[in-house]
Order: sequence, then structure tokens, then C-alpha cells
Amino acid sequence: MTMTRKAFLGAVAGSAAAAMLPTARAADATLRFHQMLPPQATIPSKAIKPWADKVEKESGGRIKVQRFDAMALGGKPPELFDQAKDGVVDLIWTVLGYTPGRFPKSEAFELPFTSGKAEPASKAFQEYIEKYAMDEFKDVKLICVHVHGPGLIHSKDPVTKLEDLKGMKVRGGSRVINIMLEQLGATPIGMPVPAVGEALSKGVISATTIPWEVVPAVKVQQIVKNHTGFSGNKGLYTQTFAVAMNKGAYDKLPPDLKKIIDANSGQIAAAMFGRAMDDGDAAGLALAKKGGNNIITLDAAETQRWQRAAAGTRAAWYKELGDKGLDGQKLAAEAEALIAKYSK
Repeated sequence: MTMTRKAFLGAVAGSAAAAMLPTARAADATLRFHQMLPPQATIPSKAIKPWADKVEKESGGRIKVQRFDAMALGGKPPELFDQAKDGVVDLIWTVLGYTPGRFPKSEAFELPFTSGKAEPASKAFQEYIEKYAMDEFKDVKLICVHVHGPGLIHSKDPVTKLEDLKGMKVRGGSRVINIMLEQLGATPIGMPVPAVGEALSKGVISATTIPWEVVPAVKVQQIVKNHTGFSGNKGLYTQTFAVAMNKGAYDKLPPDLKKIIDANSGQIAAAMFGRAMDDGDAAGLALAKKGGNNIITLDAAETQRWQRAAAGTRAAWYKELGDKGLDGQKLAAEAEALIAKYSK
């Protein structure tokens, strides 16, 4: 049987198109996920990896998530949000407080003694952002926000009372936390968490504010041996985080793959990241105990002294937001109400 020229060309075109399909599909949905911590840290290993694996599985392998840890694609941690916004990468995980003043309404969750366990507080934060602060994320496709668990102080010398903090150089992870440290009598030194270990070792700081979960990643339990927490179910402070996607990368996905990203965004993702933080807190505390470190829990009376001393942080924040035309007191009350709702 002789094939006509038209049939021959049609067969060649069909074969070429079939050969190209897998390549086009794989390239179309390869997402680069960039973040600041080493791969063994809590969020990269216990939240980002499971999230990426889930997205890949639910897409039948049509979405590929390439993970780049410890700023492997360049830049500094405070630049991560803009890397997602500008399309330098496709996905990021970042600390909102690393860009001071950029997320003023989000800062309600950073106020002293506002939240405790990370999972319920992360669910609360997600709802809060969706209701009151989505404009702060208008330049990206927001996957989720979350917080860490109860914040505490890790120090070279024991901190057993408020006066021990006076004049101490303490690392703060955000603008609001630094204001709080000043109110408590410390000298705040701002820096991203990857710099904490070296700063403690070299004496640039004498203490740091980080949750238990990140202690192993920066080996804080080996550098300092004193860890001061507080009575009650609220931590001294918390930090806020976001997982964000470049809008263009999201928009290029076909509708069915967009649905998979959407199904793994919002409350589901916020809970996943918050739960990882809570599990990481338990692991970090266990490691410090195993090393024989000095675990200090201030009693209720001393905790109340710290609460009173830190109260000026709220007043300062209310004034700053008022200057921007925002009702900080109302936003803080909404944050606390949502935390109470999800903590029941």
C-alpha cells in the first residue's frame, strides 16, 4: 500500500507532536521553591517537602517542585518575598518580619504574649489574613501564612528574672520583637535566623529569641546552655511566615493544575506548617534536655512582670498603625479572638 504525501506528512506531524508532549508538560509545571534554612531544619523537612510531595502526587507528576535550601539560588533571606514577586523563583517560604514595615496588619500576631501552640495560631493567622490583610499579599499568589510556637530566650548567662535582661544584646527576628526587647530593657540586634549561631559564637549577641524548633538547625543548644520560657499557654512573642508563589508561574498553569495548588493552599497548608512547628518544638526541647541544658520556666508572678514590662510594645504599635490610618487595637483584638477560636 502506497502512503499519500498528505498522509505521510500527517503521520510525521502526529509523531513529532506525541514526542514533544512529555517534555512540554514537564517543563510547563516545574516550580523552583527557594528558602533560607538547611534541608534538615523543621520547615524544609517536615512541611515544605511533604507539601511538595503532596502536590506532585495529586498532579500525577505533572507538577514538579524543585527545592532549593539555604539560599542556594542566591540573595539574602530578606529578599525572598521579592524573589517570588519578581519571578526570580516560583515559590518561597519566608519570615514576614525580615522586611520591616511591609506587612503592618500582619504584625498583630507578633505582639507579646499573643499566641501559644503553632497549629491553632496558624489557622487563626490564615483566617485573619484572608479577612483583613490580603492587600499585603496582592503582588503574589499566597499559598499560606503561619506562625511558630511559643517564643523564648536562649542565653549564655541564665535569665531568671526581668533584670537579667538589662543591657543584654539579644537577637530579635522582627521589628515588633525588637521594640519588645527594648521595652524589656535589652539591646536588640536584628538578624535573620541563619546568622544566629555565628553571632552567638563570636559574642556579637549574648542571647537570641527563637522557638525550640529552630534550635537544632543552628545548633543553639550547643553554643548556649540556658533557655528561658514562661508560665501559661502563651509565649513571649511569635514570628509570622508566608509561603508565596509568583503570580505569573501560577497563571501559566492549566486550570486543573491551578486547582491542585489551590487545594493545597489556605487553611490546609497553614495547619500543615503550624503542626510541623509544634512537632519541631518538642524535638528541639528534647535535644536541649538530652544535653543537660538549663531549662528555666519563669513562674506566674515573674511572667506577669514581663507581661507588664512588654505592654508598651502594644501602645507603640497601636500608634504606628494609627499614623497609617489603621486601627491597631481592633486588629489585635481580632487576632486574639481568632486564636481563642482555634485553640478551643
